Amino acid sequence: MLVAGFAVAGAMLFLVDRFRAPAREPLPAPEQAGELVVLVHPGPASHFFGPSGEPTGFDVDIARLFARSKGLPVRFEIAESAGQAIADTAAGRAHIGAGGLFRPRTATGIAAVPQRLRETAAARGLAPAGVLWTAGYYPVEAVLVYNLEGYKPADWNDLKSETVAFVEHTGLDAAIDALRAAHPEVRWAPSTLPSTDALIAQVSDGRQSYALAASHVAAVARNIFLGFDVAFVAGGKRELGWVVPARLSALKDEIDAFFAQRKRDGTLQRLADRYFTHVRQVHRIDAGVFHERMRTLLPDYRPLFQRAQAATGIEWRLLAALAYQESQWDPLATSETGVRGLMQLTEDTARRLGVGDRLDPRQSVEGAARYLAELKRGLPARIQEPDRSWLALAAFNIGLGHLEDARVLAQRQKLNPDLWSDLKKTLPLLALPEYYAYAKNGYARGGMPVVFVDRVRAYYDILLAREAGYVPRLRVSVPSIGGGGPAPLPAMP
Repeated sequence: MLVAGFAVAGAMLFLVDRFRAPAREPLPAPEQAGELVVLVHPGPASHFFGPSGEPTGFDVDIARLFARSKGLPVRFEIAESAGQAIADTAAGRAHIGAGGLFRPRTATGIAAVPQRLRETAAARGLAPAGVLWTAGYYPVEAVLVYNLEGYKPADWNDLKSETVAFVEHTGLDAAIDALRAAHPEVRWAPSTLPSTDALIAQVSDGRQSYALAASHVAAVARNIFLGFDVAFVAGGKRELGWVVPARLSALKDEIDAFFAQRKRDGTLQRLADRYFTHVRQVHRIDAGVFHERMRTLLPDYRPLFQRAQAATGIEWRLLAALAYQESQWDPLATSETGVRGLMQLTEDTARRLGVGDRLDPRQSVEGAARYLAELKRGLPARIQEPDRSWLALAAFNIGLGHLEDARVLAQRQKLNPDLWSDLKKTLPLLALPEYYAYAKNGYARGGMPVVFVDRVRAYYDILLAREAGYVPRLRVSVPSIGGGGPAPLPAMP
């Protein structure tokens, strides 16, 4: 496919020159447009659709906060690649380009858009005029990843005559130029793949031996693509950044001030904790078993999870991740504490949910989905996604009462009781007498829900990457627990 694409490149460029689309007018400044338009390159570290079905991710959350600081609504548009995010923003299609973009170390003044990206944008009626890079908002490192069946290099000296692939136009261009100059014995292969995730997938399956990737992307991908690992850090610390059209210098200054303030008050670090602190909770061997069971067992239960999503609004892949953490998708699982079935419901919970047979997979999934939805509704309305889902999962594991004790404790310690990253610090304290003595619900093994939630999230990451979302044809209301038994469910398509 790629070879064929290269073969016709010359002919395509001729057609582009002859039949260019009419140029589009660039967006006015956000205040004049009445909204902030963000063009984001999706990925597990920047933009994806979360438990509520709404866009979420590190860049998405930061952009929402910035838009709120300006008193404007935010609209997200999707870029097919990092290069497109930069080029189309330069052309004025968006106010901000984001999504795993490395800020160049010498990002001063207007940065030109590479010729290839200008030509591609021109074919779509866009005329890129350059971008301004914002200040950095999160530090990362470039790392070299390798195929696990191949040789693990210790440093660049082990890569003589080897090929190292990288995705073009993410902001690493100058750094790669420096690496090329320092290591001419390495063969450098620019890739036209749309994302670093896609390149890591090629390393994992053996189509590439080595590649450069951002450290946070490699960490998130580690349990999704099992055939690769990190060999060594390939460069010094870098920062992720955004781009804005060259003509909107005032917007760039606003973003820089916003980043500086949010670094000082800890907001950016809390958001990073929200998305990146759980990524190593699944050991590699566990992830391998999970992938195998996705192939052999998940097809049997996928319709049940999707049916439950249609009835409750709980995203089916989150339910599947929860079920795997509870029973490894074994409908007959029974623990020493008496919880049973695919979703490991207690006898009391099953009774309140109207679940007559905990070993019936359908009843178990439907009951657990209603219970999780009820727990989410029981949380204060101000708690936003994805924290709302993570807190509900913690309550599923330990009970809403103990979760509230941890939230009260968070307030006493000047932490945010609405953030999972802060509750992870207070939940384990409920096992200590100096803390549980003053808790309304007493002692709790608070470390358990921390591990529980982070493992569910790790499985959920894999499912988000490997399984398609589900859009039900019909949504129905769900009664509260004790309100008359199970809700009626729509027919499956």
